[in-house]
Amino acid sequence: MTSPARAPIRLLMRYMRPHTGGLLVGAGLMFLGGLVNLAQPLAVKHLLDGLTGDASFAGPVILLTTLLVAGALVGAGGMYLLEATAESVVLDARRRLIDRLLHLRVGVMDRAESGDLLSRVTGDTTQLRSAATTNVVDLVTGVFQIGGAVVLMARLDLVLLGVVTLVLVLLLGVTALLAARIRDVSERTQAAVGGLGAVLARALGAFRTVKANGAERQQTAAAHSAAIQAWRRGRQAARWVSAAGVTTGLAVQLAFVVVLGVGGARVAADDLTVSSLVAFLLYLFYLAGPVSQLAGGVTGLQAGLAAVGRIDAVVRMPAEDPGGRAAPSTEAIGPMSVAFHGVSLRHRPQDPEVLTDVTLRIPATGLTALVGPSGAGKSTLLSLVERFQDPTSGHLEVGDRDVRQWPLRELRARIGYVEQEAPVLSGTLRDNLLLGAADAPDGRIDEILEQAMLVSLVRRLPQGLDTRIGQRGATLSGGERQRIAIARALLRRPGLLLLDEPTAHLDAVNEQALRDLVAGVARTTTVLMAAHRLSTVLDADRVVVLEAGRVRAVGTHESLIDRDDLYRRLAETQLLIEPHVPAVAVSSGYRERPET
Repeated sequence: MTSPARAPIRLLMRYMRPHTGGLLVGAGLMFLGGLVNLAQPLAVKHLLDGLTGDASFAGPVILLTTLLVAGALVGAGGMYLLEATAESVVLDARRRLIDRLLHLRVGVMDRAESGDLLSRVTGDTTQLRSAATTNVVDLVTGVFQIGGAVVLMARLDLVLLGVVTLVLVLLLGVTALLAARIRDVSERTQAAVGGLGAVLARALGAFRTVKANGAERQQTAAAHSAAIQAWRRGRQAARWVSAAGVTTGLAVQLAFVVVLGVGGARVAADDLTVSSLVAFLLYLFYLAGPVSQLAGGVTGLQAGLAAVGRIDAVVRMPAEDPGGRAAPSTEAIGPMSVAFHGVSLRHRPQDPEVLTDVTLRIPATGLTALVGPSGAGKSTLLSLVERFQDPTSGHLEVGDRDVRQWPLRELRARIGYVEQEAPVLSGTLRDNLLLGAADAPDGRIDEILEQAMLVSLVRRLPQGLDTRIGQRGATLSGGERQRIAIARALLRRPGLLLLDEPTAHLDAVNEQALRDLVAGVARTTTVLMAAHRLSTVLDADRVVVLEAGRVRAVGTHESLIDRDDLYRRLAETQLLIEPHVPAVAVSSGYRERPET
């Protein structure tokens, strides 16, 4: 269960709090620059007053020039410090998001859109950047600068100040009405951008499938539709932000016209000096900056609050607590037994059970094969051992210890897992082998390469282990990817090896070689293998037949042929349809990409 959404302002303050020092110093410099700018109209008044007498105006000119330069330098220093602090805020947010994403529960990630999650790490944190620094500082300094200007304007003429105050009150009222709308539209815009990322991630993740099915136009149309939706949302946001900007500019211009008219009349009536009117108008011009800051801070903050809400939604997703200490890859781990005690599983409360009252004990060492029709629950049992999911009822033990008592990091350090798709990461072959065993010595790597029949592949690769193997191992055959995944699992010296359809991409020759490899590993390690091809389980120490999420029978291949009708039908069907594959030499499958 996720916790309730928290107030966006509190969330924003949480990201700002570690950087309070930089923010305060930057804001202080910006405020100091504003104070220097506030003194400039008074310097102009002093200069004008000096022109009417015999006093030299060199001093006022030097003072005014000094104020202009000082205000610019101090303001620039404050702006740089704020921008630098903003980058630190973004870094913290991204690190927190990345940490959370990579620790999400598998079931949560299976239901999420990866493209949308990526947009929150990139786009939404960028929105947070402005909200947590520039927009907040604009709001605070804008209020103080407006307040300072109002005090000084009051000293010049209270009547004109009343006119300006009325305009400012109207401006603040309109801005408050627009702010809520801007935040809502900004949140929808960011969600639309995330939707576009999700569409592209799906298409690019199955790039070859899209090509093979001639679905480029279909996927392009889907991406275009998502892009148009993001464009529409962006235009809506632009309209409301523009409305806020126009309101601000119009208010300042209206105030200037009214002050000019009223002030001119007061000068004509000798109620106000010309220098005071000029100084007042300069303060009015000066107010345009803080007023724009205030309005921009409000509108920008709304977009930032929408972004921080989307970021918090990821932070609140259920995550695993890895805990414990992973054993080093050089540390041998003894074989581990596995026991299921009345295990049942539903993915969600409203879903039917995918496993029902499974009770099964798998002794240490030896090969245990899980077989049965598609959807029988073979892969699900493996995911329970890895604690990708927890049973709805019942419990299971690994190494005579309830899996819930194992810290996840320690549990998974003792298990080698090869999933059905045998994913290979973009990078070098060495990167892939060392994914879970970064400290493995070269001698151990050579041993595993020999064991997994990868030596010939390494010799054929241009840079050996340091050859880049393409996005998702695109330059390798399916069988080679499968063997790399197995080598990666064995490099960790697991006490328990889980194999999910390990022969799915292998021909008959390599399948037999894999059977020999697994048989050798099973002499010192517990091997639990989900298998669709019954030819891979002929030599298994025990075969578990699953049907509709229940254990139907347990035995050897020969005994099950005699006494279990489902297993016998599976065997007969596969023997009838499997063609004979001649024993020919298997090429490395490495392919250089053609020059384009």
